[in-house]
Amino acid sequence: MEYYLQLFINGLVVGSIYSLVALGFVIIYKATKVVNFAQGELVMVGAYVCFALTVQAQIPFIWSFLLTLVFSIVLGLCVEKLILRPLIGEPIISVIMVTIGLSSVLKAIVQVIWGTQIKVYPQVLPNEPIMVLGLPVAPVYIAAFVLSALLFTIFSLFFKFSSLGIAMRATAFDQQAAQSMGIGIKNIFALSWCIACIVSSIGGIILGNINGINSQLGTLGLKVFPAVILGGLDSLLGAALGGLIIGVLENISEGLAKEFLNLGGFKEVASFIILILILMVKPYGLFGSKEVERV
Repeated sequence: MEYYLQLFINGLVVGSIYSLVALGFVIIYKATKVVNFAQGELVMVGAYVCFALTVQAQIPFIWSFLLTLVFSIVLGLCVEKLILRPLIGEPIISVIMVTIGLSSVLKAIVQVIWGTQIKVYPQVLPNEPIMVLGLPVAPVYIAAFVLSALLFTIFSLFFKFSSLGIAMRATAFDQQAAQSMGIGIKNIFALSWCIACIVSSIGGIILGNINGINSQLGTLGLKVFPAVILGGLDSLLGAALGGLIIGVLENISEGLAKEFLNLGGFKEVASFIILILILMVKPYGLFGSKEVERV
């Protein structure tokens, strides 16, 4: 029983990181109706920038973290203004293909600059475990979960109460109506990409402190995609719960596969199997909005 409780706790930590990255997916989709397939590479770039500032530039971690967030804002603005804004009015498939190309470019840049070997962050938190429900849990795991939950709460309040958040929600609901009310649609698009880059970078930094980083970190985007679809592409709450559900089910299914079937690596496909089964019942995800077209 303790073994599965440990898997559950670890799954919550991983799932909270999935939720952060899924939040970036949802924000961009709600504002622009574009599925960003470069989300995983944004996670990777943020993690490497923070690593370079901390280890190579010898800047204290807290300042490296804040500078990485500034870099994320600049990156989001550059991607939206220089790459995606010229594609406004073009077919959605064209924009999606551009995000796929962007993912390849970002991965290539990281490999050229930092190589493909695993990079390890310096120790930020103590190694002494903290007892949770009678089980030892590393402080970095607790910090990761608390930080993810805090950030999600902040962004939820931002979208609900701030003027910019309300403008983003209005744009997501009806772009033409929002524009007629004086909302700058292009500015909202830029803001959505900045927020997506910020949450992705934070997710990458958290993962770097837990497992280290390498150029394959970008594949996290594909692992998070089932969580996004499960929760609903246009639901912030769905992004949070979808990430937690996928994280927990991945870890538990991996434990079951090892114990009863002697199979390793099952969690790499478990999320997609779970996704297929749930979407057979809820094709719009747990909290996604149903779209009805009348002919």
